[in-house]
Amino acid sequence: MSSLIVLPARARAHLNATDVTLARGGRPVLTGVDVTVSAGDRLGVVGENGRGKTTLLRVLAGTLEPDSGSVHRAGTLGVADQEMPAGDHRTVGDLIDVELSQVRAVLRDFEAATLALAEDLPGADETYAEALAAAEAIDAWEADRRVDVSLAALGAVADRSRPLAELSVGQRYRIRLACLLGAGHDLLLLDEPTNHLDASGLDHLTAKLREHPGGVVLVSHDRALLSDVVTTVLDLDPTSDGRPRVYGGGYAGYREGRRAERERWENAYRDQQNERQRLAQDLSAAQNRLSTGWRPEKGTGKHTRATRAPALVRAVHRRQEELEAHVVDVPKPPMRFHLPELATLPGATLLRADEVTVRGRLTEPRSVLLRSGDRLVVTGPNGSGKSTLLAVLGGVLEPDTGSVQRKRGARIGLLAQESPRPSRRPAFEVYEAAVGRLVSEGRLAEPERVGLGQLGLLPSWAAHRPVGELSIGQQRRLDLATLLAARPHVVLLDEPTNHLSMALVDELTQALGATGAAVVLATHDRQLLRDTAGWPRLAVG
Repeated sequence: MSSLIVLPARARAHLNATDVTLARGGRPVLTGVDVTVSAGDRLGVVGENGRGKTTLLRVLAGTLEPDSGSVHRAGTLGVADQEMPAGDHRTVGDLIDVELSQVRAVLRDFEAATLALAEDLPGADETYAEALAAAEAIDAWEADRRVDVSLAALGAVADRSRPLAELSVGQRYRIRLACLLGAGHDLLLLDEPTNHLDASGLDHLTAKLREHPGGVVLVSHDRALLSDVVTTVLDLDPTSDGRPRVYGGGYAGYREGRRAERERWENAYRDQQNERQRLAQDLSAAQNRLSTGWRPEKGTGKHTRATRAPALVRAVHRRQEELEAHVVDVPKPPMRFHLPELATLPGATLLRADEVTVRGRLTEPRSVLLRSGDRLVVTGPNGSGKSTLLAVLGGVLEPDTGSVQRKRGARIGLLAQESPRPSRRPAFEVYEAAVGRLVSEGRLAEPERVGLGQLGLLPSWAAHRPVGELSIGQQRRLDLATLLAARPHVVLLDEPTNHLSMALVDELTQALGATGAAVVLATHDRQLLRDTAGWPRLAVG
């Protein structure tokens, strides 16, 4: 969280960005961003992974300076980044104190003003009135209670003596989110706030954002949350003039506006291509006439053809100039995800887990049997053991009781919730090394190799950058690419929509529904649950 302005602004709260431009490594990340958020506005920021959504949030928060443009803020500010470090020796209470530091400061000022008033110090009346107004504006005395309510609703640890290092990434994130929802900030900047929330937590977040009196900037790929919450959408994906678009009418208005924008762009491009083709044909005809004029056939008409040559030269030059004038930027189509053909072993039992438990993590025995083409959605609240069950199925974790049998030669791929520590090597090298190991170990035949570019998950420029310099979403795409490169017979996906763009999630969902491999999903994503409503369910917890 970052508190940049001490006093709350309430109805006067606003956030304004004008012509914000920023490049990294010579590549434009943000180009001409114009956006205004006032009290009561809820702005959704969308775009493919790597389009600069998180970067924009940092610029709006004041932690990153743009190359050009300006940002003006009025009001208190609360920020939730995607990443949540544990810290060394801090406790839950320490984190709450940090996130409520502004509330604490307001209350200290009020106590000091109260003492000054009691001692009848000069100017104490005015100071007390200002301190009281500041405390009442954020209802500072109720902040801790509001945090406790959100901690319970989000399923977060409420024991303030618990060390953060003992908690999962999701638990730490939920604690911080509860603090931000309870702190009473004028402006909230939230980066993928739904990634670690279960169904009840999503309902609580949705309600709190809808009733928030200040402004909200929400970076999210959660289609259900965007539909339920946002009033305006800022789209950072490419447009015909290279500048972002702002759409009113909420998420539905964005989808319709984006569709119409893309259609106009493609129509303009098609018309220009047709015009270029016509001009090219005219140029070819003029050049042919010019050639005939300079090399007339023997006999009559030689003088006439020669005298027409200058006019033909001018016609050729005019067609060439018109052709160059009709050059427009080609609408760069979005990457299309391509699921490689996954391995199948029809009729065989690929994986069987009988009555498995893991002490303290998956306490109720669960059984799973998977054959090629099987589908399964694992549901349950946070902490119920969904990730643990997938880790057991994937062979990452041994159960304390029960048994797991895997068919010899069956390849099982697990996409965990969190990416591994990012490498300093370029993404394509990391990918090729992983595929190379599969081939050298005999787990993948050489003809089964799939190039990173064939999957449509990372653009070429991203594939050649060090993994540590990629966005979290792009790192997640690399994880998915590496999993699919193994051509698994069984695909285990733990919260697969985390950090991935909406377009990719739609394409991935459609592809998984059609593959011959067995697929198991563990998810809280409401739209994904709707899209897989026909799949069998396994509830845990």
